[in-house]
Amino acid sequence: MKKFGGPALFLDRSDINTDEIIPAKYLTEITKEDLKPYLLEDLKLPGFDPKSDKTFGAGVVITRANFGCGSSREHAPWVFEVNGINVVLAQSFARIFRQNMFNCGMAAIELSAEQIDRLFGFAGAADATVDVDVEKGTLTIKGGGREESMQFEISPFDKALVLAGGWVDYADSKY
Repeated sequence: MKKFGGPALFLDRSDINTDEIIPAKYLTEITKEDLKPYLLEDLKLPGFDPKSDKTFGAGVVITRANFGCGSSREHAPWVFEVNGINVVLAQSFARIFRQNMFNCGMAAIELSAEQIDRLFGFAGAADATVDVDVEKGTLTIKGGGREESMQFEISPFDKALVLAGGWVDYADSKY
């Protein structure tokens, strides 16, 4: 079974759009793999370096509200996928981005503002990691000698997509 989680990348801002996730000038690339070096290239946040080991070593993004807004493009989830990020935790998502994540077999998990604030309490821990059990609807964050668990919900159909590995794998198993 696919493992969900890994080192956490904290992006402390709402309204991070798809142009910041993967700039439009790279949408002509032929393969998903070709997108890999451009992850979050145009995202401007204090202290954030899109070319850092922290960015390219992440398995989970933790962010604020309305993540993935802007232009609808599958390239945004794809650039996370090719970089080993298979979970995004946010207060809310742009609808199309969220569904594209599920369709690609990745978890877009909505949490309350209070839960997101609690996760950001781990942002100072260099060793912050998140383990996600999509099947059970639980996640655990560890870092700085602390640990916290919380529950989440994903609709049964979207959960099935994620657990199957995405829409194509789900369809292959059903039809």
